[in-house]
Amino acid sequence: MRRCLKREEASIFLINWQRHRQIQIQSCHYISHPPRSPSPSNSSSNAPHLVRDYISRNEIKLARHVFDKIPNPSIVLWNMMIRAYAWAGPFQQSIHLYLQMLHLGLTPTKFTFPFVLKACSALQALQLGRLIHNHAHLLGLSMDVYVSTALLDMYAKCGNLFEAQTLFNTMSHVDRDIVAWNAMIAAFSFHALHAETMQLLSQMLQDGISPNSSTFVSVLPTIGQANALRQGKAIHSHCLRRKFFCDNVVLATALLDMYAKCNHLSYARKIFNTVNKKNEICCTAMIAGYVLHHCMPDALALYHDMLCIYNLNPTPATLATVLRACAQLTDLKRGKNLHCHIIKSGIHLDTTVGNSLISMYAKCGIMDDAAGFLDEMTSKDPVSYSAIISGCVQNGYAEKALLIFRQMQSLGIEPHLETMIALLPACSHLAALQHGKSCHGYAVVRGFSNDTSICNAIIDMYSKCGKITISREIFDRMQNRDIISWNTMIIGYGIHGLCVEALSLFHELMASGSKPDDVTFIAVLSACSHSGLVTEGKYWFSSMSRDFNIKPRMAHYICMVDLLARAGNLDEAYTFIQRMPFVPDVRVWGALLAACRTHKNIEMGEQVSKKIQLLGPEGTGNFVLMSNIYSSVGRWNDAAHIRSIQRHHGYKKSPGCSWVEISGVIHAFIGGHQYHPQSASINNKLQELLVGMKKLGYRADSSFALHDVEEEEKEQILLYHSEKIAIAFGILHNSPSDRILVTKNLRICADCHSAIKFITLLTKREITVRDVSRFHHFKNGMCNCQDFW
Repeated sequence: MRRCLKREEASIFLINWQRHRQIQIQSCHYISHPPRSPSPSNSSSNAPHLVRDYISRNEIKLARHVFDKIPNPSIVLWNMMIRAYAWAGPFQQSIHLYLQMLHLGLTPTKFTFPFVLKACSALQALQLGRLIHNHAHLLGLSMDVYVSTALLDMYAKCGNLFEAQTLFNTMSHVDRDIVAWNAMIAAFSFHALHAETMQLLSQMLQDGISPNSSTFVSVLPTIGQANALRQGKAIHSHCLRRKFFCDNVVLATALLDMYAKCNHLSYARKIFNTVNKKNEICCTAMIAGYVLHHCMPDALALYHDMLCIYNLNPTPATLATVLRACAQLTDLKRGKNLHCHIIKSGIHLDTTVGNSLISMYAKCGIMDDAAGFLDEMTSKDPVSYSAIISGCVQNGYAEKALLIFRQMQSLGIEPHLETMIALLPACSHLAALQHGKSCHGYAVVRGFSNDTSICNAIIDMYSKCGKITISREIFDRMQNRDIISWNTMIIGYGIHGLCVEALSLFHELMASGSKPDDVTFIAVLSACSHSGLVTEGKYWFSSMSRDFNIKPRMAHYICMVDLLARAGNLDEAYTFIQRMPFVPDVRVWGALLAACRTHKNIEMGEQVSKKIQLLGPEGTGNFVLMSNIYSSVGRWNDAAHIRSIQRHHGYKKSPGCSWVEISGVIHAFIGGHQYHPQSASINNKLQELLVGMKKLGYRADSSFALHDVEEEEKEQILLYHSEKIAIAFGILHNSPSDRILVTKNLRICADCHSAIKFITLLTKREITVRDVSRFHHFKNGMCNCQDFW
C-alpha cells in the first residue's frame, strides 16, 4: 500500500513540476532509459564499486552507464549519482534521477534532498524547489539540519530572501550551525544588502558562532560595494589574527577585490603579491581592480604576466575584463589578438565574453564588426543589446540604435535598466520625442523611474526634444539627485537660451549643500554665452578657481572665448587666448573664427585661420568658416582657394542635414537634394511659402548663398536649405495646432533664421529649430534668441 502511495505521489509531483517548471529540459541521451534487465555485467558485485570509482574520477557519463545496468541500486548509489550531477551537471539530470527514484517507490533520505536542492539552486528553479520542500515536509525531513540548511540555501540563491529568512528563523539555535549562517550571509551579500549582511554577522557573533574564512569571503563583496573601508580593514585584521591566510587564495582574492573597490589599489596589489599560489580568479580580480581605476596599461601587463610567468589559462571573466581595458585604450590591435585567442579556445560562445567583444569593437569605432559579431552570437542577453545600442549612439548611428532596439523587442528579450540608459541618448540625438516618450513610459512601467541615472537620461531627452518644462518637472520629482542631475538641467536651460533659469538653478545647487564640479561651470559659462551675459560669465570663470578650487581646463577657456567673441568683443577674446596658461588648441581658435564670421571681421579671421593651419585642422568646420567669411563679402576667388586647400588636405564638407519626426518616424533631408518620395509636394509648399513671405517683406540674405551666381538663383539655393525643406514637410503632415520641431546638424544661417520668423507669421504655427549650438523657438514672427546666436 505504501509503495503504491509513493508512486502516486511521484506521479503528482511530476505533473506539478512540469506545470510549474521554469527550466527548459535539454535533449540528451540520459532523458529516457530502457527498462532495467539483468545481464552478466550488472549482476556482478563489482558494479557499485565501479560507479563509485567513476564518480570519484568525475567520469559521470561512465558512472551513469554502469548505474543504469544495475537492477536494484541501493539508495546510497542513487544519492551518489544525484550528487554527482548536482555538482558537475547537467543539473537537470539530478531532478530526473530524483523523479525516477520516486516513481520506482524508493524513499529519499535526508542525504537525498540536499543534493537535489543544490541542483534547483543551480537552475534557479524556485517553483521546483518549493515542490521538493513540500515533499521533504511530507516525509518529515524538512526540519532535519542538513535538509533545512539546503532549503535555506536554495531559497537564498533563487533570490527569495523572505522565505530563506523565514526558514532560518524557524531553525533551532542548535541547528543554526556555521553552514546555515554562511548561507544567509552569502544570500544578503549577493543581493548587495550591506546593512542587513553586517547585521547578520553581528547576530552570528552574539549567538556564539565564530565566523570562518567562508563567512568573510561572503561578506567582503558587499563591503567593497558599499565602500565601507573601515569594516573591510577590521575583517582583514581579524583574518590575520586567526591565521586564515595560510595559502587561502580565495580569502586573499576577496580581500584584494574589496580594497580595489574601496579605492585602495595599492593595498590590493600588496595582498596580491603575498599570495604564493596565484590562480586564475586571483589574477582576474587584480586585473579588474586595475580596470576599475583606469590603470589599463597595468591591467594588460598583469594579463601578460598571468600567461607568461604564472602559466595560467585565462577564464571567460579574465578575457572579458582585459577586453574592457582594450576598449578604454581603443587598442584595436590587441583587442583583435584577444578575439583570435578567444575563438581558438572556444570561449567566444560565452555570452559575457561576447558582450565585451561587442563593446570593444564599438568603443574602437568598428561598428560593422560589432554588429556582425552580435549576429553571430548564439546566446544573446539584454547586455548584448545594451552594448551595441550604446556603441551605435557613441559612433553617431542613433537611428540604427532605435532599429536594433526594435529587433531586441521582436525577439522577446526584455530591456534592462542599462538598455534604456543606452537608448535614451539616441532619442535625444534625433530629437525623437515619440520614441523618447515610449522609453519614459517603459521605464515607469518597469519600475526604473526611481533610478537616478535613468532620470538624468530622461531629463536630457526631453530637454533635447524641446520640452524643457517636462525636464524640470522630472527634475523636481527626483528623490535622489546627483551632480549629473543638476548639470543636465542647467545645460538644458542654457541651450534653450534660458540663462536666468540656469543661473537660478545653479544658486539652488549651492544652497542645497551639493558642490558644483568642473562640468557645472562649463554649463554655467555656456548658458551665459548663449544669452550674451558677459559680466556674469567673467565673474563665474574667476570664481571657479577662487571660491571652488576648480582649475579651469580647455573646455572652460573655449566657453570664455565663445562668450567674449559671440558678444562682439573679438579683440578681448584674442587677448584672452594669448594669456591662457597652456597652448590653445584648434577648438579655442575655432570659437573665435566662428565669431569673426558672425561679425564679418575678415582681418582677424585671416589671422585666426593661419593659427589653425599651423596647429592642423581637426575637420572641415574651420575651412568652411573661412570660406564663408570670404564668400559673404564677395571675395569668391579667396573662398575658392580655401576650398581647394580643404580638398588637398582630404577634408569633405559635411552637407547640411535636418530631420523632423512625424508620427514616430524620422524624416531626414539634405540641403538641395530632392530624394524624398514627396519632393514634389515639398517643392510646391516651399514655393508657396516663398511667395507668402515676400508679401510680408522677406528678402533673401544672399550673403549666405556661397556661390558666385545671379541673385535669383541665390534665392532658390537658400530656399532649399535643409531646415526649410524639413519645415515644409512638417507643415504638410502636422496638425496646424502642433509645434514643428526640426533638428539640424550645423548652425542655422541668418537667412533661414529670418525666413522661419516669416513662416510662423504666415502659417500661425510655432516652430522650434535645434541646431548644433542651441534651440531657436519661433513664434509670431519672433525668436527667443533675440537674434543672438
